[in-house]
Amino acid sequence: MKIVTIVGARPQFVKAAAVSNLLRKEHMEILVHTGQHYDAAMSDIFFDELGIPAPDINLRIGSGEQGAQTGAMLGAIEAVLLDRKPDAVLVYGDTNSTLAGALAASKFQIPIAHVEAGLRSFNRAMPEEINRVLTDHLATWLFAPSETSRDNLAREGITSGVHVVGDIMLDSVNLFRQRAAVVSTFPGCLGHAPGGFYLCTIHRAENTLDRVSLVNIFSALNNLSKPVVLPLHPRTRRALETFGLSAGSNVTVIDPVGYLDMLQLAQAAACILTDSGGLQKEAYYLGTPCVTLRTETEWVETVTAGWNIVAGTDPQIIVSAVEHLSAGLPQRQPIYGDGTTAERVVSILASKGE
Repeated sequence: MKIVTIVGARPQFVKAAAVSNLLRKEHMEILVHTGQHYDAAMSDIFFDELGIPAPDINLRIGSGEQGAQTGAMLGAIEAVLLDRKPDAVLVYGDTNSTLAGALAASKFQIPIAHVEAGLRSFNRAMPEEINRVLTDHLATWLFAPSETSRDNLAREGITSGVHVVGDIMLDSVNLFRQRAAVVSTFPGCLGHAPGGFYLCTIHRAENTLDRVSLVNIFSALNNLSKPVVLPLHPRTRRALETFGLSAGSNVTVIDPVGYLDMLQLAQAAACILTDSGGLQKEAYYLGTPCVTLRTETEWVETVTAGWNIVAGTDPQIIVSAVEHLSAGLPQRQPIYGDGTTAERVVSILASKGE
C-alpha cells in the first residue's frame, strides 16, 4: 500500500515514531508534516531524538486562527494527495492537522485510518472534540484505544471498521523510557531528586485564554508542598505576558523539552498536573499520579483506575487532589492494551481491515 501519514503536532510525532518504522517495512509511507508545530523546540527535536523518518513533505503552515489554519492545511494536503495518489491516509489524534487530513482525503474518496478513534470529552466547546468527532465520521478504519472508545462510536452509529487496538502511546513509552533514563539529565540538572517535585504542563486554549483560569492554576501551584517544574508552552508564555502574570516562587519555568526529557521528568515527578490528554496516559504508564486541570477528560479509564483526578482550575480542589493522590494509590491495571498497538494497526491496514 501507499499511505500518506499526516502529522503536525508533538503528540503526533511521538505516535508516528511507534508506527512509521514498522509500516515502512512492507508499505510505502509518505510522511507529511503540516507545520502546525513548526519551531525546533516544538518539532525538529522530536524527529531527531526519536528516529522518526524525516518528513517527505513539510507544508510549513505555521500557527493561526483555527479556521484559517485548518483551511490552509486542507488546500495544501489536497495538492499532495492529487500528486501522490495514495491508497490510504493515516491521521492521529485530534488536532487541526488531523481534521484537515481527513477532510482532504474524503474529498477524493481516499480511505482514512484514524488512530485514537472514539475519544470523547463531550465538550463541544473544545476544538479538539470537533476535530475528533468529524474525523471519526469520515474514517474507514477507526483504531480505538479501549472498549469505552468503541462504545462512544457505537452511540454515534459508527460500528463498521472499528478495531480496539490499545493505546499507541503505550508503545512509545515502552520504546523510549529506557533510552530516556540513559540520555536525559533531568531532573538532576534542576537540582531535584526523583519524587522531590511536581511536574506541570499548561497549553489548552480554555486555560491560556482565560486570565482567571491561569491565576487560579498558578495560585494552586504556589500552594503545593513540593516545588513545581513547568516546561512553558509558547502559548502559555504569551498568555502570562499578555495578562501580566508571573509563575510564582514555587514554580521553576523551563523551556519546552523533547520527548525523552519529558518522559524522564514525568517518571521522576511525585505528581503531574496537566491539561494535556497524552500526558495523563503517560503518567499512568510511568506510575505517576495525575491531576487534570480541566473539567473533563477523554481518558476516563485513568480516573476510574484511581490514578487521575479531574480537578478543573479551582485552587483548593487542585491542592486537595494532589494531597489525596499522595496518600496512596491502587494497583495499576493494563487498561489500554499491551503495547502492541502499532503491530495491530499495520496488520489491519495490510489486510484492508478484513
